[in-house]
Amino acid sequence: MVYQVAHFIAGKLIQNPTKTMKDIYNPATGECIGRAPIADLVVCNQAVAAAQQAWLEWSHTTPTKRIQILLQFRALLVENTPKLANLVTQEHGKTLEDARGSIARGIELIEFHCGLLAQLQGKFSANVSQQIDCHTFRQPLGVCAGVSPFNFPVMVPIWMMIPAIACGNTFVLKPSEQAPSASLYLFELFHAAGLPPGVINCIHGDATTVAHLLTHPDIQALTAVASSQVAETIYQQAILAGKRAHTFGGAKNHAVIMPDADFPQVAKVLCGAAFGSAGERCMAISVVVTVGEDTASQLLQAFLPEVKKIKIGIGSDPHTDMGPLISQTHRQRVIGAIDQGVEEGAKLLIDGRDYTHPQHPQGFYLGPSLFDHVTENMSIYQNEIFGPVLVIIRVSNLEEAITLVNRNQYGNGTAIFTQNGYAARHYSHAVQVGMVGINIPIPVPIASHPFGGWKRSSFGDMAMHGEESVHFYTKSKTITTKWFTTHSDTSQFVMPENG
Repeated sequence: MVYQVAHFIAGKLIQNPTKTMKDIYNPATGECIGRAPIADLVVCNQAVAAAQQAWLEWSHTTPTKRIQILLQFRALLVENTPKLANLVTQEHGKTLEDARGSIARGIELIEFHCGLLAQLQGKFSANVSQQIDCHTFRQPLGVCAGVSPFNFPVMVPIWMMIPAIACGNTFVLKPSEQAPSASLYLFELFHAAGLPPGVINCIHGDATTVAHLLTHPDIQALTAVASSQVAETIYQQAILAGKRAHTFGGAKNHAVIMPDADFPQVAKVLCGAAFGSAGERCMAISVVVTVGEDTASQLLQAFLPEVKKIKIGIGSDPHTDMGPLISQTHRQRVIGAIDQGVEEGAKLLIDGRDYTHPQHPQGFYLGPSLFDHVTENMSIYQNEIFGPVLVIIRVSNLEEAITLVNRNQYGNGTAIFTQNGYAARHYSHAVQVGMVGINIPIPVPIASHPFGGWKRSSFGDMAMHGEESVHFYTKSKTITTKWFTTHSDTSQFVMPENG
């Protein structure tokens, strides 16, 4: 039976079939399992109006009350993790273990923002001049909006919404139309946690829906995760519309392997970092840079057997290591990238193009692919593939590796594997990338530290997480105060001095 997802506006599920509907597929079987409506301008206006109305009261709700709701929501997330993980796996294809892990990272962020009282604490300076005090505090912006991607339909909406509403804003989310059900279920859980109607709203749609949000005068801030081209376009349009914005784009994450690395251990962690979630992660390792003459051969000796052991299948099977890609269209795009790499002369050591699941031949599966002897000018190095494709580039020394990474258009995440403290420190300081792992392949920071890339991996001057999220979703106000105790007959025409 094909289901239809609903919008969630002002605390209610709203069924709104439209002429244009997007099919939702189970990537593991290739079957159409649902349909998502495309929100038009009328629906967008309804969602924003509900958020604007709710903001009048929510912005004055005490932080303590907001924290109590966040704690209740956290408890419901923990209780409903199995259901949420199943929804993610059903529409995205990733393994249940991976889905549960992403939900846990969302819960971690909620726990961080339960420290809201300290995060919104202002500053006070007494007696900055004679009988004059000065204090600064932060206030919410108003209605905010987010456009989230298909690959993390629980974690990324939480990363967007939680700091926004914790700071006193209201929110409109447009989740990916390819995997909307888990995102939508978050809204039902938040409603059950006691969040007032209209504080968060969910509308489904496509690029036209995003355009409506970008031009809506009542939306004060917007965030998005997408390809770099789309993220940059959204950022520019939001800024031109007078909104605060930060958007997050693509990546080409490098793992630098030094000659002294623990090759058996590196081989194991690289498998998960490159091929986990079928490579559909902005923090996936997609380039290995081997440093030194023999490093590549030593790595491949340990790595090739690990890649060949990867079990491909349905994400709900506990024995599966790697599930399908999100869609047939994306599968063909990844195959096209592999084809082009072969044409350009890279050596294809492992070819995943012909993989077919024996029970589900219509599923959107690919096997892992591994290229060696890749050069910097090749498309498989330059372009984000967003699939189970790993490329190896060989360099002579660490300085060459740093130069290579710094020349790349992306700067999201990187890792170095070494037992040399100086090499690790030098690399982490010299590399022009937002997040660095030392012997950690996917350096996603904890919620109290910023998440965000450099160069074409991020647009805007603020990252996600921690203090930066609080600053993004608030504006500062400074008040200078004097209480008169005596009357003065003298008018003042000069700039007052402190002291």
